[in-house]
Amino acid sequence: MELLRKWLGHPEDIYNLLRFKMGGYRAVMPRMDTDSLGCGLRTCYRYLNQTSRSFAAVIQALDGELRHAVCIFYLVLRALDTVEDDMSIPLDVKVPMLHEFHSHLYQPDWKYTESKEKDRQVLEDFPTISMEFRNLSKVYQDVISDICHKMGVGMAEFLEKKVDSQHEWDKYCHYVAGLVGIGLSRLFSASELEDSIVGQDTDLANSMGLFLQKTNIIRDYLEDQMEGREFWPREVWSRYAKKLSDLAKPENIDVAVQCLNELITNALHHVPDVLTYLSRLKNQSVFNFCAIPQVMAIATLAACYNNQQVFRGVVKIRKGQAVTLMMDATNIQAVKAIMYQYVEEIYQKIPSTDPSSNKTQQVIASIRAMSLPSGPMASRHHYSPIYLSCAMLLAALSWQYLSTLSKATEEFVQAGEN
Repeated sequence: MELLRKWLGHPEDIYNLLRFKMGGYRAVMPRMDTDSLGCGLRTCYRYLNQTSRSFAAVIQALDGELRHAVCIFYLVLRALDTVEDDMSIPLDVKVPMLHEFHSHLYQPDWKYTESKEKDRQVLEDFPTISMEFRNLSKVYQDVISDICHKMGVGMAEFLEKKVDSQHEWDKYCHYVAGLVGIGLSRLFSASELEDSIVGQDTDLANSMGLFLQKTNIIRDYLEDQMEGREFWPREVWSRYAKKLSDLAKPENIDVAVQCLNELITNALHHVPDVLTYLSRLKNQSVFNFCAIPQVMAIATLAACYNNQQVFRGVVKIRKGQAVTLMMDATNIQAVKAIMYQYVEEIYQKIPSTDPSSNKTQQVIASIRAMSLPSGPMASRHHYSPIYLSCAMLLAALSWQYLSTLSKATEEFVQAGEN
């Protein structure tokens, strides 16, 4: 019955979950024909689906040869990340591996069979991935190899040091996510599906990655604490507590939320760059690929802002909300309307006593200036009282059916949430 109460409170979720399940997801994630692929590429796409619910569907929806380039790019970085995450590899072995990893792309027989990580198959069968890498056009190879090299060096740098200043927070996020944004942007331009400026403007591409990475770091405070990881910058949290773990103590909840709000305010500064970047995209599949994670991020920040639950458990957006965002974020005006909606939600929750309140209001004002709709927000749904009543009736009749959504649909929704 709890599920029913949630749906009754958000009847649009019912409508969009039904629309999504009955084929609406194909508008943004069309099915890819794998029968025409060679054995190596089919294996790579199998690894892609095994290692990522978040990106597999949207990668496979990309147009033309760009799809294969991004698939291989993802798997190469997944392999690199698996090395970085594997705590069983001694540092004196791991650091050189990270520095040299890009060179293995040109070594047909190189593989690593001693990993204990769950995604170790991308290391154990790296010869298949590297073979498909070498089958790509040289322009794609050059981008992937360059980003892999830079990311490996950056990962090695942060293996033995914690994120201290806000500058170092930006630097860490650049290495693990900003470089991904830059590499993807260069691939988009190399494919000629997008103009050259998309790949050349590394500042905007970097902001795309930083916004997503900071959102994940902010949301995952408790999970990271439980795993012994610390990614919140000391320069910020040390103003609120002696140790980062102290923020999870019930007696510190007020200052913990203030620290949370300051970090969310920091992340929001990337939104204007995100909107500028998205406004330059021309290809629909590339736009969907880039826009969906960004609107998920702003919705997640709105859910986390001034929310004590960040320090007590998991904060997630609703499945129906995730589906709505995936299906709506298909053009720049719709994305601007979504951004406007969620920064307004944050604005309404700003406590007058919050130390960052003025900065939060200022950054929201800058986002408003870029995202304020100039005309009717046709891309966003508005529900009449009659429709709401019908949707609530539909919810009462179909909630049990929807609670058993197919596994495939659940994975599409989970992709948006993550």
